[in-house]
Amino acid sequence: MQRLKNHWTQHANCVSKYALTLLLLVSGAVSAQTSEPVEARDGVAQISPQHVVMLPLTDRPLVEISFPIASSVPVLGENQNGAAHQLLRQLYTIGQAAGNHGDLYDNRDRGHSLLETERHPQLSRILYDTRFSDVGWDYGLAVNLLFNAPVIGNSSTAVKNGRLSRSLPRMALTAPEGRGADLIFQNYVTGQIHVYPEHRDHDPERGDLFPANTPYYLISQGSSGSDKPFLEALAMILAAFHPDTKARLMEIGLLAPTVQMIFRRSQNGVSTREAYLSGAAHPTVFSKERINLLRMVSLANALHPADIPPLVRLRVVDEDRVREGIDYFGEGLSEHLFDTPAAIARVWRSTAYSRSMVVSADRTLDPNGRPLTFHWVLLRGDPANIHISPLDPDGRSARITLNWQSSRPVPGQSDIQSDRIDIGVFANNGVHDSAPSFISFFLPQHEKRLYEPGFDGKMRITSIDYRNQNNVYADPLIFPVIPWRDDYLYDETGELLGWNRHRDEITTTYETSGNRILSQGGVNSVTQNRPVRYLLIPETDGTMQVHEHSP
Repeated sequence: MQRLKNHWTQHANCVSKYALTLLLLVSGAVSAQTSEPVEARDGVAQISPQHVVMLPLTDRPLVEISFPIASSVPVLGENQNGAAHQLLRQLYTIGQAAGNHGDLYDNRDRGHSLLETERHPQLSRILYDTRFSDVGWDYGLAVNLLFNAPVIGNSSTAVKNGRLSRSLPRMALTAPEGRGADLIFQNYVTGQIHVYPEHRDHDPERGDLFPANTPYYLISQGSSGSDKPFLEALAMILAAFHPDTKARLMEIGLLAPTVQMIFRRSQNGVSTREAYLSGAAHPTVFSKERINLLRMVSLANALHPADIPPLVRLRVVDEDRVREGIDYFGEGLSEHLFDTPAAIARVWRSTAYSRSMVVSADRTLDPNGRPLTFHWVLLRGDPANIHISPLDPDGRSARITLNWQSSRPVPGQSDIQSDRIDIGVFANNGVHDSAPSFISFFLPQHEKRLYEPGFDGKMRITSIDYRNQNNVYADPLIFPVIPWRDDYLYDETGELLGWNRHRDEITTTYETSGNRILSQGGVNSVTQNRPVRYLLIPETDGTMQVHEHSP
């Protein structure tokens, strides 16, 4: 675990509140310290430290790249003759498509799964100086450098060994203190779109292991090489934009959100608006069989600058509070996985059967000043146990009420189970629906929970067995080992009295305050108790275990 934490330490202070500063720098609206821009020549942008400018308020550097005047390089290679390719060539020839001149390709697995750039000869490939590669800035997750130009990229790599094995996207989502989510959001608003394989994080054997859904990248179903068809699709979308539209998208920081909208809206099986506003259109992991290049090229080219949809920016206004040592156990743990403007993620640790959250999209602005209407859509979860109540006439905010629920099949993939609830928020500007922003809740289905109705008919917790006796996979970076079962005690009126804890052959009792009862007082005696702490102790395999400690 410490090894993964160390990977993120160097990125401290790179948080989403600085995204506006990044956007202003990339668009040229403000300046930072001077650097030497690198010129992309013959399809290569060779970057080194002198091409880097440190951004104010962050530790994340920007690489400035200039592109010479476009030559007669064709938009596509000779052997690409599908209907989508023919349409793109025609649009580019008459000046109605921007092509890929000025776009960057970032391969981050050192050629292991390489996009054939001869298929897209106008792309400029990023090549890293050895001073970057020596410290791994050319490899794995794209969380180090930002660029002043559109970027598509990939890394067919993963953490493959040990208890902490995981795909790169799951590594980002489970980074300490939400740092990974902050960094990939920064990519999103500066025009970087990377593709990563799910590599055993999304299959029938273990289910969907991702604790949240985000629009910040694309995840491909499969392992090495499964990312290539998605890179092709991204290159085609970027090339198909009208030149004016593409320039405007980079200027206002909406290139990646718009590409996500076009990719998702153009999938096979997403032929209607109703289908787009459904869970099947917005999975965690995408299948190459759903890529429809012709629809993607057509929709991208048809988008006018005045019709660009906004980025839905979310913020939590209010939510239920939970108490460590009473509602859940483990100092340093939290139900907050991360909060970023286009993705909010929570882990359901509390014993509560129901929970509520108020979320607002009031910071969402249409880039052309169009009036917006908002749609809050349950994409994944049990509709009988989830209620979404808009609080404004235009749907700009909503109250979300959830009940505890069991795992369910992934929409459109009945052989894969999911322990997550996803709610998508879409803004419509009268022409297009935006890309979704997400609110996710991740449930610990490895726990055995029992809820029963009380005297008032409301569901209440009666037992939680944390011991995972069925050996269900539980992400050790989110769920530490807890070696006990708690049975909850109520009086004849339904008032909670405390709980009994069963650990091996030992049973202990706790008050509602969380204190452990040492001796139960009689009529004329006083109950003795002791406060308890729940320490997270690292195990030799890198996982964590909760240890109960009485000072």
